[in-house]
Amino acid sequence: MPHLVRRYRPVHKIYNAYQNLRKLKGPKHWYAGSNYFSNQASFNFRTNNYRRSKKEDFDSEDDKNIDLSAKIPSGTNKMPQILETLLSGISERWRNWIIRGIFGWLMIGLFCLLCYGGPLALMIAVLVVQVKCFEEIINIGYSVYRIHGLPWFRSLSWYFLMASNYFFYGESLVDIFAVVVNRTEYLKMLITYHRFVSFSLYIAGLVWFVLSLVRKYYMKQFSLFAWTHVCLLIVVSQSYFIIRNIFEGLIWFIVPVSMIILNDIWAYVFGFFFGRTPLIQVSPKKTWEGFIGGGVATVICGIIISYFLCQYPYFVCPVEYSEKFGKMIIDCEPSPLYTLHEYVLPEFIARAMSVFGGPNKITIYPFIIHAFWMSLFSSIIGPFGGFFASGFKRAFKIKDFGDVIPGHGGIMDRFDCQYLMATFVNVYIYSFVSTPTLQKTVQQVINLRPEEQLQLFYVLKGSLESRGILNVQ
Repeated sequence: MPHLVRRYRPVHKIYNAYQNLRKLKGPKHWYAGSNYFSNQASFNFRTNNYRRSKKEDFDSEDDKNIDLSAKIPSGTNKMPQILETLLSGISERWRNWIIRGIFGWLMIGLFCLLCYGGPLALMIAVLVVQVKCFEEIINIGYSVYRIHGLPWFRSLSWYFLMASNYFFYGESLVDIFAVVVNRTEYLKMLITYHRFVSFSLYIAGLVWFVLSLVRKYYMKQFSLFAWTHVCLLIVVSQSYFIIRNIFEGLIWFIVPVSMIILNDIWAYVFGFFFGRTPLIQVSPKKTWEGFIGGGVATVICGIIISYFLCQYPYFVCPVEYSEKFGKMIIDCEPSPLYTLHEYVLPEFIARAMSVFGGPNKITIYPFIIHAFWMSLFSSIIGPFGGFFASGFKRAFKIKDFGDVIPGHGGIMDRFDCQYLMATFVNVYIYSFVSTPTLQKTVQQVINLRPEEQLQLFYVLKGSLESRGILNVQ
């Protein structure tokens, strides 16, 4: 080693780095001239290129250490021992097909059973799924930042989940169970000051978090604090939308959920048998053939399911609490949205139908028109919820969020698209479908001051008398 290199330690480090580079790139003449520094610029250029080539597969320096494949359980290839024995002689491709099919049908059966159980069973199921999804996502954060020993952080995450649920579902409690809640002083106080109580719960959690800060873990703790809030945004708010959709009528829950399930099934079937063209880089197994075939099949199946459900009041009536029976009931005169109407086809479609001797009018349920737009969303935009989850998992080098369902992974792996769909349906209902209901109006009247309620009574009484609806002797 040259004397100059031994004398100065910074140069000594550069020399060692360059010797390592020579081993990878092949022998080259190092001392190009009478002075070491005459070749320093060229050396730095080659060294920087080497460093860049080693980091090109990572978004940042910290990403090189993020590999959770051994820490997060993955369930795609996991199966019961009896099935492992029965399918031992089958190729991996067909074995995965059979496993996914078996547990797919079991999940469909469970879904039908929950629908039969009614709105209460569905709400409990949504809350259970919410908690499990939150656990799966938050566990990834714990594994990434490796701070299991920090005080109170797991407790804080679950505390914020509880506070968020109180904020969101307290609103639903007011709308649905207003009459019962207002008869109980304790519950009435919680509902009357619901927003303030929610704010107080959040502030208490914020103070708790600040008091738990540890000097050398500030960055990690604030990162997980943000992680927790993103999880709450994804999981709790979407679960709230799902439950709101249920109370609009079971059909607004069953049809969207079924469309996502069917799109996933048909896309897998078409991709399995006909898939040749990759669709998106973040999810290499997805193909254009599966995407298009699954979309067309979903639209057709969505219309068929909607036509069937529109015939039964159990599925189309809003869910309301009956003070008389002391329970939630689904009984009403179906709205015009769920009664058959005759529509004149657009001119260009009518002309095409006339060529084949078809009619220029059709009789359908108006809800089917809404179902058509929902099926388009579930087919075109819905899969991007899955692509988003795939990118998230690839960022942390994990295959699944968990190992709860053999052949499918974790609960979040099955509900990534469902949450996106639930938000769309809720926005769609309140933008294009929703109308004022008696229950909501009564709740608003109850919240008025006594003198305002009396004033409203006289105004309403005068209006009914003037229209001949109310006859006062």
